[in-house]
Amino acid sequence: MTATEGLLVPPGHGRVVEAPAQHVTFKVTGSHSRMASTFEVIVPPGFDVGAHVHTRSEELFYVLDGELDVLAFEPRVRTPDHWQRWESSAGSRVVRATPGTVIVVPPGCPHAFANPTDTPAKMFFQASPPPDHERYFEELLEILQDGGEPDHAAIEALRAKYDIQQLTPLRHR
Repeated sequence: MTATEGLLVPPGHGRVVEAPAQHVTFKVTGSHSRMASTFEVIVPPGFDVGAHVHTRSEELFYVLDGELDVLAFEPRVRTPDHWQRWESSAGSRVVRATPGTVIVVPPGCPHAFANPTDTPAKMFFQASPPPDHERYFEELLEILQDGGEPDHAAIEALRAKYDIQQLTPLRHR
């Protein structure tokens, strides 16, 4: 690719990594952008990424289909579970995001998403800087490949490697 050529990724294209817990299509990678990695993510019913925070990464989520519960604020108290009940000092609470909702998460801001419905949700997800989230998704989906109860110790070690401080556990049905 030269400086005068862009990247066009048609619908249904991109490299796919998937496990019972998630389906991720890589749309734009660090080999194409210095700004951000971009993904299309299908979030199955019952998946909860768990509340977490990054010191360097900035993220953007755009809900395309379905519904997700989302968190993007510092809670009064970071309890070790049930981020869905958290509230900020200013009164912010978890929101049910529907198609068209945009969530921007700056570095240092606790955030989470979960699909509490019986229908898969789809979101556009952008993470900056690349390629950390690309590598993270590849390794996370290897851990989640067999389904069943996630290996929390392996996920915690993986997240520490990629600037992710886990605040509540990842879960999926």
